[in-house]
Amino acid sequence: MEIMRKRLANLLSVKSIVTIILTGVFAFMAVTGKISQDFMTIYAVVIAFYFGTQSQKVQDAVDQQTGDSHE
Repeated sequence: MEIMRKRLANLLSVKSIVTIILTGVFAFMAVTGKISQDFMTIYAVVIAFYFGTQSQKVQDAVDQQTGDSHE
């Protein structure tokens, strides 16, 4: 139950909210067939940033558990 609370709290962070909203807009634009190239560029950057930071958090947690550092 504690894990679910932490995940919900993380989901409510600003970057997560922005990513979720942009994904909703992307889905709507895809269904209506009105995706512009400018929006695709912005969306790709936001998604890359979001998943890049998530991946970095996971890597930092693994490094912390194993005692490794990439300095």
